[in-house]
Amino acid sequence: MSYRTLDAAKILKTLRTLEQRIVERFPGAGLAAVCSDLIAIGEDTQRDAQAIAAPNWPLRLIVYLAVAAGLAGLGVIAWEINVQLGNAEVFSFFQGVEAVMNITVLVGAALLFATTVDDRIKRRQALGKLHIFRSIAHVIDMHQLTKDPGSVLDGPRTESSPVRSMTKFELTRYLDYCSEMLSLASKLAALYAQELPDAVVIDAVNEIENLTASFSRKIWQKISIVEAHVGGDPGILTAR
Repeated sequence: MSYRTLDAAKILKTLRTLEQRIVERFPGAGLAAVCSDLIAIGEDTQRDAQAIAAPNWPLRLIVYLAVAAGLAGLGVIAWEINVQLGNAEVFSFFQGVEAVMNITVLVGAALLFATTVDDRIKRRQALGKLHIFRSIAHVIDMHQLTKDPGSVLDGPRTESSPVRSMTKFELTRYLDYCSEMLSLASKLAALYAQELPDAVVIDAVNEIENLTASFSRKIWQKISIVEAHVGGDPGILTAR
């Protein structure tokens, strides 16, 4: 068993356990549905990340054929120059040298494009898949938005105040579940960087991790306020 790479199966197992915890603690809560969607995304991620990172053999075959054709063309021109040089046709020789230089530049540019086109395709596919993690991170953040510590503190309500029926204990659990879900979402996103260590993909994954970490910091600020109001009773804050 390796502890140096992320295991998609273990991440999904943790997510399913988290979903069950949410359902048991908050039956009918929308947060459980969000967790279920994240599990579905995780199942797709495991498959998609491996598929994107897999070699594109048809494209590679085309690249190999293009390389062979370019080298063959250079060989033909070099042979013709050799023949011309043997016949002492100086003007034709320099024409041949110029042709070789032009073809070399064109073949080099074509080879550079061909050898990087596979990476560009994989990168575009990965970036398209990673976008969904930004979206679900914002969805999770929306679910904790109204879970304000003020709801468990004494204070008057207004007519527009949202219904808040959670106890201090329930509020800390709900916020903790949101934080866990954000962390697991970022770990799923990291699977793309693990399978496809492309600089652009890694930067995109880092942005997602920064986004989820920022949301989690807001959540833990709320939890800290509740802890301070509760008085730091460890029994309330360790139960899951």
